[in-house]
Amino acid sequence: MPERAPIRTAVPAALLAAGLLLTGCGTEKDPAGPPAPASGARSSAPAADAQGSAPAKGVAAAAPAGALGGAGTACALPVTFSLAEDWKPKAIDAPADPEVADLLEGLSRQGPATALCEVDAKPAGNIGFLRVWSAPKGPLRSTLEAFVKAEDGSRKAVYAETKAGALPAVEVTYAVYSEIMEETSDKRALAVATPKGVVIVHLGGLDSEEHRAMLPAYELAKSTLKVS
Repeated sequence: MPERAPIRTAVPAALLAAGLLLTGCGTEKDPAGPPAPASGARSSAPAADAQGSAPAKGVAAAAPAGALGGAGTACALPVTFSLAEDWKPKAIDAPADPEVADLLEGLSRQGPATALCEVDAKPAGNIGFLRVWSAPKGPLRSTLEAFVKAEDGSRKAVYAETKAGALPAVEVTYAVYSEIMEETSDKRALAVATPKGVVIVHLGGLDSEEHRAMLPAYELAKSTLKVS
């Protein structure tokens, strides 16, 4: 397999602004693209990615290079998991200014979930984030469905029961069409139950190529995830 090209630093600022905002800030659905399936048609079979291949088949987890979620880490979370090398976490705090908080509401919330932490992949050579969200207690599947449906342009969602570490989890693979990028990109998320509510770990990416390159970091978080 040819070596991946270096990180693309020439991406226009407008695209970066749109592609790297918190997941809650989506784009409109592509009117010419294939429609999202009706909720009753969503599959409960093992998840496939947005292009139809197995979600993480053949994808090895990255080597751990630190941990996140516990006391003394960048983000105090209801869960802990291992970080891939050079991925940089940052807590997402609600702004003190109410006007700013209102302005950022659509960026820090998605459906029932509130963003707690984002882990930036740029220092590791990719454009994208692994984000941790918190939602009220409730069924994992319906919480994850509401999270995905709240992202404008989401489609082709496929859900499956799985494990995150030793925890029961529900995982989804789906796609999002961006009018600014004029393309559809793959997304992935999982939900687990904790005493403090449902936690969602989400992996995006500027595009599907970046998303696939970041899968080992996602698989590392998934395989090492524990309740704090």
